[in-house]
Amino acid sequence: MTLRYLTLVILCCLALSSKAQHPPVFEGMTTDSAYITLGDLDINLVNYKYSDQNIHFLAIHDDEDTGVKAAFRYINDNGGTIVDCQYGGVRNYKFIYDEEEYQTDPNSIYTLKGIKAGLQKYGIWDDNVIQELEKAGKTILNTYNPKKAGYIFTLHNNADGGFGISSYLKGYDLESTADSVHINFQMDNDDMLLVTEVAIFNLLKKENVNVVLQSQGAVDDGSLSIYAMQNKIPYINAEVQHGHIDEHLRLIKLGAKVLAQLYPDTGIQEPIPE
Repeated sequence: MTLRYLTLVILCCLALSSKAQHPPVFEGMTTDSAYITLGDLDINLVNYKYSDQNIHFLAIHDDEDTGVKAAFRYINDNGGTIVDCQYGGVRNYKFIYDEEEYQTDPNSIYTLKGIKAGLQKYGIWDDNVIQELEKAGKTILNTYNPKKAGYIFTLHNNADGGFGISSYLKGYDLESTADSVHINFQMDNDDMLLVTEVAIFNLLKKENVNVVLQSQGAVDDGSLSIYAMQNKIPYINAEVQHGHIDEHLRLIKLGAKVLAQLYPDTGIQEPIPE
């Protein structure tokens, strides 16, 4: 096998593996895209739509595909949309701008304070880069359009035994972020919901699932949950361990059920029973 042929094979395999990360579009689903360029980094915001567009999901980390797969299963049965941010199957934005390398978490670009802190966490910052990231955050928000939807419903994944519901308990790293915490000890510690509205928290607590109510005094880290709280937009994050697709789907259904009950004007329908 020649070196040229071997290189082509490797490139083809890499391309296939990158595409395979995202679920296949099923019959009747349509897509459209918006695009962001950060230095040498291209970000593709793919909006998958199906049926009556019942509910709207958002996945902002491109290495957290369990949530996207669970959302596709939910949308296939119930209708809805998901904006999936695609930029190479990794967690952070890494890009070259004016010959300097920058890095940040895509979930830190929705407030100016958070943007600067997010860049500082990984290295250097620059006023022009802050402006570019602010534009990127606005483009993602405009594509998802939370003010029209009436809520923000995000999907995240985590690693086994790292960040989880216990991270919000007293004495742990995120204690100050939580106003209230409810734990079902029969659930995996890594599987949980985070919300910003007391009414949503109370209904999910009745469902006896791991759920956190974000504190009004939570530090401004530029995250979507902070943005939602500052702008009085109901927010739900369904977060599970990588690979827990069935559990992610279950939490998505509970979140949709609660939103449908509390905010009928959003047009969300309660999920179809099993």
